Amino acid sequence: MWYAIISEDVRDSLPLRKKARAGHLARLDHLKNVGRLLAAGPHPAIDSEEPGEAGFSGSLVIAEFPSLADAEAWAGSDPYLEAGVYATMTVKPFKLVSP
Repeated sequence: MWYAIISEDVRDSLPLRKKARAGHLARLDHLKNVGRLLAAGPHPAIDSEEPGEAGFSGSLVIAEFPSLADAEAWAGSDPYLEAGVYATMTVKPFKLVSP
């Protein structure tokens, strides 16, 4: 089943994101390589694809896991969470309807 992992950043998270980015992306690459990643990306803090120093306000990952518990365990070991980037994280089932 698909699960949405919705994370909200702490204020001024950009320096923390930069330090933990390689590990965060490596985990997403693994999901992509095994065909379990539907979408992933950050939410720019301003109305721009390249927010520069304004940074990001959070992230969204939609990925396939065997269960909610597995999705929560994967999300709970995200390098961004461990680095203090995320203030909150919500994991919930996602039903793909379109496309």
